[in-house]
Amino acid sequence: MSLEDLKIEPVAKTETESLRTISIETFTETFANQNTESDLQKYVSENLSLKQLSKELNSKDSEFYFLKLNEEIVGYLKLNKGESQTEIKNKNSIEIERIYVKQEFHGKQFGKFLLQKAIDIAKNYAFQYIWLAVWERNLKAIAFYTKHGFVEFDKHTFLLGNDAQIDIMMKLELN
Repeated sequence: MSLEDLKIEPVAKTETESLRTISIETFTETFANQNTESDLQKYVSENLSLKQLSKELNSKDSEFYFLKLNEEIVGYLKLNKGESQTEIKNKNSIEIERIYVKQEFHGKQFGKFLLQKAIDIAKNYAFQYIWLAVWERNLKAIAFYTKHGFVEFDKHTFLLGNDAQIDIMMKLELN
């Protein structure tokens, strides 16, 4: 297995079920150990439902991409521009709202592969910067983004179920 075996493909509007499956699996793997079952289930049912994901897939300002290894979906990326951005609504920026890889593939450069796709897209649109929000307790992700040039610029509250959590907002200047 190598990076040559990886493909990044846009998620088709007909692939909502596959998007939901990978979304729930990777979100749960990432956050189940540090959150209550009820908060996790509330978040999943509200934010990763077929109805919600279909709405996001149909947004003109959101883009989803599957990361595939020999046709198996092993991760995904969601980008927001314009009014779809969750916090900053800057016409000169694009947001990485979600970037997830199945746990069994962590440490194999798959996350870096998705991040590079996001950066390439941002540059193609000629955005000035790319930004994201990461939970302050997700030290592994913070280290990953810092390693790739992102810097902290703000914080905001993220509601996971009924638990108000603090996200660190990070950005990467593209000029």
